[in-house]
Amino acid sequence: MRVDSNQWPTSRIVNSVNNYLDLVTGYAIGADSRFQWDDTNHTKLPIGTTNLVANQSDYSFLTDEQGNTILTLSRIDLLDSNGNYSQLELIDQADYEGQGLDQLQATTGIPSAYDKIADNIIRLYPKPSTSVTAGIKFYFQRTASYFAATDTTKSPGVAPLLHRGFVIAGAYDGALTLGLSNLQALSVEKQVEEKKMQQYFSIRNQDSSKVLTMKPILFR
Repeated sequence: MRVDSNQWPTSRIVNSVNNYLDLVTGYAIGADSRFQWDDTNHTKLPIGTTNLVANQSDYSFLTDEQGNTILTLSRIDLLDSNGNYSQLELIDQADYEGQGLDQLQATTGIPSAYDKIADNIIRLYPKPSTSVTAGIKFYFQRTASYFAATDTTKSPGVAPLLHRGFVIAGAYDGALTLGLSNLQALSVEKQVEEKKMQQYFSIRNQDSSKVLTMKPILFR
């Protein structure tokens, strides 16, 4: 069944496509192990720097330099006196059960570890004793590069084999909203595309070496 631009305007199509882009982004980031996904339409790498401030432990990373929302941090580096960045150790509150993390903040010094308070907020340990310009380098994952109603040639920043899913998602939302008779058929197609997407992200780390590890056995 055909519909015109009055029934299903471009703004509604763009909204549907962007919602599906969020779905793809969620699956992509959730499937990450060693390979961090990023929308290929972004023009800047998902790496940024911020100033290290003396006596300031907490730092938030809400958006990148282009205004994209940072969803999660994947690594934190600290600039040393030689002008080199070194990776900080990631710790967690759960590892210090029964102990006060405040002990690590008793004195200031050169931070050697950080705790992720939230997906995009960290706390440094120990508290920094000096301020350093661009002293923190952070690696992150962010929202996708969304479509605007004025985009006429832009393609989704994901693998081409997943592009059909965006078309189906837009058509499905239109059929659902307008009560069209092809809703059930589009629902089936949408499930097929989502399954294809899940399969793609589950096997994309094929160039990553597999490492065998020993599993502990408990003897009673």
